[in-house]
Amino acid sequence: QVQLVESGGGLVQAGGSLRLSCAASGRTFSGNAMGWFRQGPGKEREFVAAINWSGSSTDYSHSVKGRFTISRDNAKNTMYLQMNSLKPEDTAVYYCAASPRRYITNTDYNTWGQGTQVTVSS
Repeated sequence: QVQLVESGGGLVQAGGSLRLSCAASGRTFSGNAMGWFRQGPGKEREFVAAINWSGSSTDYSHSVKGRFTISRDNAKNTMYLQMNSLKPEDTAVYYCAASPRRYITNTDYNTWGQGTQVTVSS
């Protein structure tokens, strides 16, 4: 069974940091682009960051650029999201996802994790 499992969420004060992990099991995702998305209270799910299959290309939403860093370790079949300078508006459930494609331009995602809660207090 193919699974993506997020971890690392929690409660943090504004200005703090968290690192989310997304561990894949069931098959390797080393040939797939992957991404992070989030859904805040009462909001639609939104794109946060994406990384191509090798880690050589990344993309970020305007709201997190310069504060968040996406990375991956294909040997561990794991993707990460380092979140610094967190703001209350970053509060959301964060989801990782895998694309059927290698590259992040105009890609889609067809495998999703269950999500991990991130709460940033002011």
